[in-house]
Amino acid sequence: MIAIVQVTCPDAATAATIARALVEERLVACANIIGPCRSIYRWEGAVEEADEVVMQFKTAPAHVPATTARIAALHPYALPAIEHWPAETAPELAGWIAASIKQV
Repeated sequence: MIAIVQVTCPDAATAATIARALVEERLVACANIIGPCRSIYRWEGAVEEADEVVMQFKTAPAHVPATTARIAALHPYALPAIEHWPAETAPELAGWIAASIKQV
């Protein structure tokens, strides 16, 4: 079992900065920057639209709290949309993820 953590960012440069920090800090094994996407959402009473990029991180379930806290600390949004869920994967990939992150 692994965990996928997903968040949207305002642009690819912000996403890359956050991704590199989390990989270098060994909170996640890898980050995929996917985008662009168009987001339509309600914020402070108004319907807004923005171009964003999506990031997905692969990590261990035990790392989710630290990963989401670190994303929130680095993210420019007041309320970053950080989601996470467990995922099944091949044992070899799960092993690589475990070897790539710091042990808790």
